[in-house]
Amino acid sequence: MEATAYVNEQGRTAFRLETEYDLLLTQKLILQPRMEMNIYSQRDDTRDVSSGLSDLEAGLRLRYEIRREFAPYIGIDWASRFGSAANNIRTSGKDAEGIAFVAGVRFWF
Repeated sequence: MEATAYVNEQGRTAFRLETEYDLLLTQKLILQPRMEMNIYSQRDDTRDVSSGLSDLEAGLRLRYEIRREFAPYIGIDWASRFGSAANNIRTSGKDAEGIAFVAGVRFWF
């Protein structure tokens, strides 16, 4: 879990919460639910940010650890905007929420 707070010179504040958890299906196969949310004190239409809960992203990733330091993964993410940010996005003719399939490699050394 990771929580971050921001304050700028104008007194605007923001809070980000990220969380993930590893569920071991086998010694090498891991399912990872993830969630990230952003909360803002004031809206900012230039950045498509609304006050309060502005956006939320949740997903699942399935990875196979070939070695602990190297693990390819596939997954699915759902993301949504809320409040005035969602209204601005819809007004421009786009969807305020969507689903994406992801693939990648997690590595460290």
